[in-house]
Amino acid sequence: MKNKISDLRNHLFATLEALQDETKPMDLDRARAIAEVATVVVESAKAEVLFLKTTDNVQGSGFFPEDMKTIGNDGQRRIAGNGSAQ
Repeated sequence: MKNKISDLRNHLFATLEALQDETKPMDLDRARAIAEVATVVVESAKAEVLFLKTTDNVQGSGFFPEDMKTIGNDGQRRIAGNGSAQ
């Protein structure tokens, strides 16, 4: 997969920086559009994590870094975290 969660973070921080640019701030409608798209991406990532946890699937789309996966006591790979997809 080409884009990762770190890319999304970078784009969102770039948007924040562009909004704060006093000489040429980003258009608010454009910033809102970026935020809306980011929300959809985050929600789809939450659904992916929930799917991976529910099915004990370890493939994923590559959106999350490999180090988020751990090996369980049964030798199966799992998504690291506290069990919630939030």
